[in-house]
Amino acid sequence: MTNASSPAAASLDSASGGTATTPPLSTPPQTPIGRIPVQNVEPVVDNGSRPAKSVVGETFPVSATVFREGHDAVNASLVLTDPDGREAVSAMVCANPGLNHWVSEITADRPGLWHYRIEGWSDPYGTWVHDATIKVAAGVDVELMLTEGALLMSRAAKQPGRSGTGRLLLDEAAAALADTGQTAEVRLNAGLSREVHEEMAALALRDMVSPSLDYPLLVERERALYGAWYEIFPRSEGCRYDSETEQWVSGTFATAAKRLPAIAAMGFDVVYLTPIHPIGRAARKGPNNTLNAGPHDPGSPYAIGSPDGGHDALHPDLGTFDDFDAFVAEAERLGMEVAMDIALQASPDHPWVNSHPEFFTTRADGTIAYAENPPKKYQDIYPLNFDNDPAGAYAEVRRVIQVWIDHGVKIFRVDNPHTKPVEFWQWLIEDVAKDHPDVIWLAEAFTKPAMMHTLGKVGFQQSYTYYAWRNARWELQEYCTELAGPAATYMRPSFWPTTHDILTPYMQFGGLAAWKLRAALAATLVPTYGIYAGYELVEHVARPGAEEQIDNEKYQFKDRRWADYEKGGPKEGQSLAPYLTRINEIRAAHPALRWLRNLRFHHVDDDNIMCFSKSRVLSDGQIDTIIVVANLDPHSTRSSMVRLNMPALGMGYHDSFVAHDLITDATWQWWEHNYVRLGPEGEPVHIIHVRRS
Repeated sequence: MTNASSPAAASLDSASGGTATTPPLSTPPQTPIGRIPVQNVEPVVDNGSRPAKSVVGETFPVSATVFREGHDAVNASLVLTDPDGREAVSAMVCANPGLNHWVSEITADRPGLWHYRIEGWSDPYGTWVHDATIKVAAGVDVELMLTEGALLMSRAAKQPGRSGTGRLLLDEAAAALADTGQTAEVRLNAGLSREVHEEMAALALRDMVSPSLDYPLLVERERALYGAWYEIFPRSEGCRYDSETEQWVSGTFATAAKRLPAIAAMGFDVVYLTPIHPIGRAARKGPNNTLNAGPHDPGSPYAIGSPDGGHDALHPDLGTFDDFDAFVAEAERLGMEVAMDIALQASPDHPWVNSHPEFFTTRADGTIAYAENPPKKYQDIYPLNFDNDPAGAYAEVRRVIQVWIDHGVKIFRVDNPHTKPVEFWQWLIEDVAKDHPDVIWLAEAFTKPAMMHTLGKVGFQQSYTYYAWRNARWELQEYCTELAGPAATYMRPSFWPTTHDILTPYMQFGGLAAWKLRAALAATLVPTYGIYAGYELVEHVARPGAEEQIDNEKYQFKDRRWADYEKGGPKEGQSLAPYLTRINEIRAAHPALRWLRNLRFHHVDDDNIMCFSKSRVLSDGQIDTIIVVANLDPHSTRSSMVRLNMPALGMGYHDSFVAHDLITDATWQWWEHNYVRLGPEGEPVHIIHVRRS
């Protein structure tokens, strides 16, 4: 039997002509529209509940739809509020009058939480200019229009903040408009002069000012957007095989520090360390992820924890905290920062297993659940469970993070953050930022877009991406357009051609051209990129049935014998180190490559060749422009026509420029249409500096 007071009964009564017995649903509260409507403000993250992101000195566009009723002129201003509450007002430009689309740019000069809003306003001077120009020319209401202009000039002259020079200029314009001894044309021109236009633009008469909401903008240090990372396993740097004992001797922080000058010389800004903690013995993995580890196999550094300690301890083979501090200091001396891997998981031997069993998931048979990513199984790893004791787990992780901050670490690469609660990361990153706002977090979240994007929104400054698997032109352009477009408001991509877990078929079978190409693209498409040690040596052989290197360094020591590739060594000239060095030199010399949102693609007739550009206006007014043309087919030399969008380069379609290839040092005269030939027999990529005449 239907309850007569239910919504269903009410709808039935209404349909049959009866009276509904439940009130209509109330509409949610709405932000009122101002006298001058301001809508569609961009960029805005989650309706303004989370901040958009930028870094110091980065310029990016803001926009809004601003309009009004009738035919009077409307205008818009951008108001930027710094962390101390000081406001700066700047003019916006109507980029599309038909769509009432107004644009401007934001550039913040220091880190902190800023705010911005768009103010729409009625423009009495703009209205008068439009009407007076038409009417005086037509002989309609001439005296009335000139009188109204004089009154407008007098009003503007009295505005607070008007300079003495400005007041004098506008008073003179008012007097000239009111001077009946002059012709109407002369009088009108007094109110339309370039000087008056400039003065009214500098301090406008703004009527009916209607602000949007204030939206947050988090401005961070440049490393949050720009950097070149180099990944190492510290235990491999300086390791050696002792033929007498037939055992490996681990590298240490001291021996790894000896590798730092070579990394810095290649131009890398960040040296990233895989986990440096004690490694468990239980279920230890052997070479190539096997389950039969020998007594001297080192195990995976991601199986964190042993009787020697957990996440707040160092593996004893690597050295002491004094040794670690010396490593961090040496990196800093060489102009690099140390990034540390945070993997919130434990080996069965981790102290937490006994002291905090509530941090883990207990299965029906009483065992603790180990990590799985079917078909992969990680029997040597217990994932943390944040739901049994959230307060305790949160506090313990926060304590661990502080240990490493206190030892000079300001960058954390987080392993698999998508397997932990998003609200935990939101809390942790925000809590750390209260006292350490310069700390940067990189999310290693190869997962679904919704999770990747949300991790960026809640605080991760950077994110690994699908770059390794995007090889065709159409998918690279589509993906990078997304990353450099709306997603750039909150998620900054980090491009890695390979990692210690990723070796795609493209890299396995593409040869030297593929390795040069993917490094060059990663370094120029986005501001932050990284390589895994051994990239210079083109380590391309995969473990059968897996997209990862054979004899994976994750499970064993790897002595790359770097000295063999140096000058005078038996393998001199067989390393990509000079190529990576050149790429990083180009990045350092060209500020256009330090930004993300300035990425523009250009057409190439051959679908296997991609062309894009990046431009940036420098402080001296010069424009730094880089054009990259890349043959994405590592197996074939290809030629085609590149068809440049010249306005996107700040030039007309009939202009030309000198194209300087920064890889080969060749120069050509380029126009809108240009012939290119690229491939493995020469260079797969042009990185071109535009020299403007």
